[in-house]
Amino acid sequence: MKTMYRYIILGLLVLGIANQGVHSQSLDDYLKEAAENNPELKADYAGFEAALQKAPQVASLPDPTLTVSAFGRMIETRLGAQEARFSLTQMFPWFGTLKAQEDAATAAAQARFHQYINQRSLLFVDVKTRYAELYVLEKTIALKEENLNILDSYRELALSGFRSGNAPMVNVVKVDMEREAAITEIELLKDRKKPLEVQFNLLLNREKELPVVISDSLKLEQNLASMKEPENDIPFEEHPTLVALDSEKTALNSRITAIEKDGLPKFGLGVDYSIISKRTDANPEMNGQDAIMPMVSVTLPIFRKKYKAAKKEVEFMQVEVEARQTAQRNNLQSSYEMNLYEMNQTEKLLKLYEEQLERIDQATSLYVSGFANNTADFEEVLRMNQQKILLQTQQFEALKNGFIAQAQLEYVRSKTE
Repeated sequence: MKTMYRYIILGLLVLGIANQGVHSQSLDDYLKEAAENNPELKADYAGFEAALQKAPQVASLPDPTLTVSAFGRMIETRLGAQEARFSLTQMFPWFGTLKAQEDAATAAAQARFHQYINQRSLLFVDVKTRYAELYVLEKTIALKEENLNILDSYRELALSGFRSGNAPMVNVVKVDMEREAAITEIELLKDRKKPLEVQFNLLLNREKELPVVISDSLKLEQNLASMKEPENDIPFEEHPTLVALDSEKTALNSRITAIEKDGLPKFGLGVDYSIISKRTDANPEMNGQDAIMPMVSVTLPIFRKKYKAAKKEVEFMQVEVEARQTAQRNNLQSSYEMNLYEMNQTEKLLKLYEEQLERIDQATSLYVSGFANNTADFEEVLRMNQQKILLQTQQFEALKNGFIAQAQLEYVRSKTE
């Protein structure tokens, strides 16, 4: 059992980076590193390994009892004085008790294994979420810096209009205000990057000062239909949380069997050995021969209250697990529907923003040409630029939200390997 699970774990855990001097540069590499190094995940795996050690403990017979008696004053028998006595007894529970206890411990270990798998999936969602936040932050910083260059060109345009006498100096002042605001926003965004990188590195249990390399794009599922489940199909029964609860139910069933058998008689087999010294005042047959006496004992479980209470306790625990399973199934269904909605929303928003950005580019070009020809207000040029920046940041946010929703949807639809 233990060996089998270790092979499964070797298949699930991914190898970390062999060279610590080379840092991951893709999301998949970060996920691999997190799976190997995250301390909470290591703790869950250690808990699973600990649970595996329970089965051999409960499946073993109780230790035999050895009793040694030495007499201060020797007890006289017909064959001689009794000098010492040794008793060895081994108790045996009712047939099947140890097997039921082992089955309960094994099922409990299986539940810990599925909980470990679930924690690994949740860790991946956290890593993807932090990665998406860093991606949007870097893209926003790059956008704001690019906007500075655009504002510089607009300043030259406004200054040229002022020099030619076609526009007031206030247009230059307005551009300078926009630039100052943009510079401050860039500084604030760069300040925010540091704590996000620290959070990301700590998820991977790395040095918090290590740089985080972000790829150029976040990949979204293009075909949402492939992530939908048939209406009449329940897509969550193989989810690790539900499978873990199934294992808990199996463990509780075995515990009831073990309690019932524990309430039956227990048998003991043993041997009693007495050392007899020879008589000097007479010489009877078998004079001084040591005595060996086989023994059989029976434990009578006549006090039934504790067995009834133990069984009742487990029955209530079964009700609890059943209710938790129903609640978890409902939570998964709710999360599935909400994340599917958010992915649909992202798909529509990204299409809308793409179309609007094309129109804003056209409008901006017309306004710039109009301002150069004294037929448009410079205020409209700045307004269009602000609108474009706003749409682009909303586009990044929509992409981030869709990516996180996709990660959560993958978690909801995950299955135990």
